[in-house]
Amino acid sequence: MTSLRDKYLGLVPSNPQASEEIYIRTALLRPRFSQLFAMALDFGVNALKEQWAILKADPECGREVERATPEVERILQNMEKGIALANERRRLSEQNHSATT
Repeated sequence: MTSLRDKYLGLVPSNPQASEEIYIRTALLRPRFSQLFAMALDFGVNALKEQWAILKADPECGREVERATPEVERILQNMEKGIALANERRRLSEQNHSATT
C-alpha cells in the first residue's frame, strides 16, 4: 500500500506522520486540479469540501484561503458537476440495458 507521503510527494515534506486532513488542506491551499482530483478519488469530494470549510473558517489561513478561493471553488464545482453527469449517464445506461433485456 502506498503511503500518503509517497503518493503526494512534496506536499508535507516536514511531517512524515501528517494526517490525511493535513495533506488535503495543504493541497487545497496550493490548488492543482490533477492533485485535488486524485485526492477526491482517494478520499471523496465531501472530504475535500469539509477540509475547505475548515480552512475558510480559520482566521489564521485568511490570506492563503483568499488567494486559493476562486480556483478551489471552481475545481470543487467542476468535480461535483462531473460526478453528477457520470451518475446520470450510468443511470441512463442501466435504464437502457434493462429496457432491452
